[in-house]
Amino acid sequence: MSKRSRKNSFIVQGSILAVASIMVRLIGIIYRIPMTSIIGDNGNAYYSSAFSIYNILLLLSSYSLPVAVSKMVSARLANGEYRNIQRILHGALAFAFVVGTIFGSLTYFGAEFMADKIVNLPLAAIPLKAMAPTVFVMAFLGVFRGYYQGMNTTVPTAISQILEQIVNAVVSVAMAYVLSNFVGEKVDIVRGTDDFASAWGATGGTIGTGAGAFVALLFCLLIYKAYKKVIRKNIRRDRHSNVDSYQDIGKTLLVTVIPVILSTAIYNLIDIVDNSMFSYSMINSPDTYTTLWGVYSGKYLLLVHVPVAFASAMAASSVPAITRAMVQENRAQVVERVNAALKFTMIVAIPSAVGLTVLSSPIIKLLFRSDNSQAHMYLAVGAIAVVFFSLSTVTNAILQGIGKMNIPVRNSLISLVLHIAILAGVLWKLNMGIYGVILSYIFFGMFMGTLNLFSIGKYLNLQYSILKVYVLPTIASIIMGGAAYGVYTGLYKAIKSNIIATICAVIVAILVYGFLVLLFRCMDEVELYDLPMGGKIVTLAKKLKLLP
Repeated sequence: MSKRSRKNSFIVQGSILAVASIMVRLIGIIYRIPMTSIIGDNGNAYYSSAFSIYNILLLLSSYSLPVAVSKMVSARLANGEYRNIQRILHGALAFAFVVGTIFGSLTYFGAEFMADKIVNLPLAAIPLKAMAPTVFVMAFLGVFRGYYQGMNTTVPTAISQILEQIVNAVVSVAMAYVLSNFVGEKVDIVRGTDDFASAWGATGGTIGTGAGAFVALLFCLLIYKAYKKVIRKNIRRDRHSNVDSYQDIGKTLLVTVIPVILSTAIYNLIDIVDNSMFSYSMINSPDTYTTLWGVYSGKYLLLVHVPVAFASAMAASSVPAITRAMVQENRAQVVERVNAALKFTMIVAIPSAVGLTVLSSPIIKLLFRSDNSQAHMYLAVGAIAVVFFSLSTVTNAILQGIGKMNIPVRNSLISLVLHIAILAGVLWKLNMGIYGVILSYIFFGMFMGTLNLFSIGKYLNLQYSILKVYVLPTIASIIMGGAAYGVYTGLYKAIKSNIIATICAVIVAILVYGFLVLLFRCMDEVELYDLPMGGKIVTLAKKLKLLP
C-alpha cells in the first residue's frame, strides 16, 4: 500500500465530523455570550439544570441510536447486504417513533417532579417542558445520522450539526430575549418575584434547541431523498438470499442499544449527580448555589466540552470502521484503527487542556467581557478534564466497536460510584464547594479512561507507543503553553488589548505545537496522509526537513 493511500479513511471521516463538532461548539460559545447577558448566571443555572435532565432522557431514548444503527449498518455494508440495510433503517425509524413518543411525554408531564426533586430548582421545569418535542425529533435524527455514519460518510451528519447549531443560536437568543422581557418580567411583576424572567429566558434557549434539531432532521431527509435512486439501485444489485426479519432487527437493535444506553446514561449521569449533590450541600445558600452552578455549567463546562468534541467525532467514526474490520476478521486492521483513534485523540486533547489552562483568564475575558466570577480559576484548575474525558469517550467507542458492549457499562458504574464517594467527601468533609465538584469531575474521567484502556489491552492484547501517544505530545504541549503564555503576556503589556493578545497567543500555540509534533516524530508520513490536506502537510514538513 502506498504512503499516499488512505489506510484509515475513518480518520478522515472523523476529522470531518470533528471540524463540524468544533464549529458547533464554537457557535455554541458565541451565542451563549449574548444569551448569558440576557438571562444572567441564574438563567444559566435553570438552562443547564433543564439540559442535564433532558440529556439523561435523551440518552435513555435516542442518544444511543446513532451508535447502534451505524454498527448494524456497517456490519451489513461489509458484506454488501443493501436490502438488509434498508430494513434496518425502517425498523430503527419505527423504534424511534415509539421511544420518542414515550420519553417526549415523560419530559413534558414529569418536568415539575424532576426539576423539584432531582436538581432542586423548581423553575427549571419551565425550560424542561419546552424540550419535550425535541426529545421526539432527536430520536429520528439519531437514526438518520447513524445510518449515514454506517454507510461510511460523516458529511451529512457534519452539515446537519452545523445547520442545527446555527438555527439553535439564532432562535435561542431571539426567544430568550422575547420570553425574558415580555413574559418572564411580567410574571415577576404580578407575583412580586425576580426569578421568572431568568427561567423564561432559559426557556427561549431550549426552544432554540428544538428548532435546530427540526431543521437538521429536514436536511437529513432531503439528503436521503436525493440519494433514493442510488439506494434502490444498490438494493436491486443485492444478490444475498438472507433477508433479516423486522423481528430479528428489533431484537438486534435492542441488544445493541441497551448496553450503549446503560453505559452512556451512567457516563452522563454525572451532571445530574453533581448538580443534585452540590445543590443539597448548599441548601442554606440557594442564591449562591444558583450563581455558582450557572458559572460552572455555563462557562467552565461549556469551554471544556469544545475540545472533547474532537474525541466524540473520532468515536463516532471509529465504531463503524472497527466493526467492519471485526466482521471481516481482520485483526491487524482492528488494532491499527484502535491505535490511530487513540493517537489522534490524544494529540488534540493534551494541547487543548494545556492551552485552556495557561490562557484561562484571557479566554474568559474574551468570551464573557462582563464576567466578574471565578470562571477563569475553574478553567485553570479543571482543564485537565479535557484529556480524561476525551480518552474515556474514544475508548468507550472502541470497546463498542469490538463488540464488548457491556464493558463500558461496568466501567461507567465503577467510575460513578467512586466519583460519588469522592464528591461526598470533598463537599461535606473538606468543604471544597464548587472546586470539589470540579475535582471529582476530573477523577470520574480519569477512572473511566483508565478502566477502558485496561479492558482494551485485555481483549485486543493492544501494544502501542506510550511515548508517541502520551509523553511526546505532553512535552510539546508544555513548550507550546509556555510560548503561548509568553506571547500573551508580552503583547498585552505592550498594546493593552486582550482580544489581539489572545488571538495571537492561540495562533502561536498552534504553530509551535504543530512544529513540535513533526519534530518529535509523533506521527509518521503515512499517518499524516490520513489527515485532511495530509499531502500538503507532508510536503511542508519535508521542506522544513521535519520528515525524511
